[in-house]
Amino acid sequence: MKTIATIIFIIFLGITAQAQTAGTDVKVETVEMTIVTETTYELNLEAKTEVARLYKSKDSKIKKELNFITKANKPKMA
Repeated sequence: MKTIATIIFIIFLGITAQAQTAGTDVKVETVEMTIVTETTYELNLEAKTEVARLYKSKDSKIKKELNFITKANKPKMA
């Protein structure tokens, strides 16, 4: 009985929500855009060497800055 009443209530809310839509027509301004027909691709063959560093010690400056704690993470006194 409870499920039937819930389904009827949800249907009733859906019908009333659809009945309250505004009857005004919304006019949209159209924008003309050009179509690009030619594309050019540039290919760089220069090899860039980048270095990635791995910090093994616990006291490294990078790890300390990445493991920050915000004020929201701290426990509060009741």
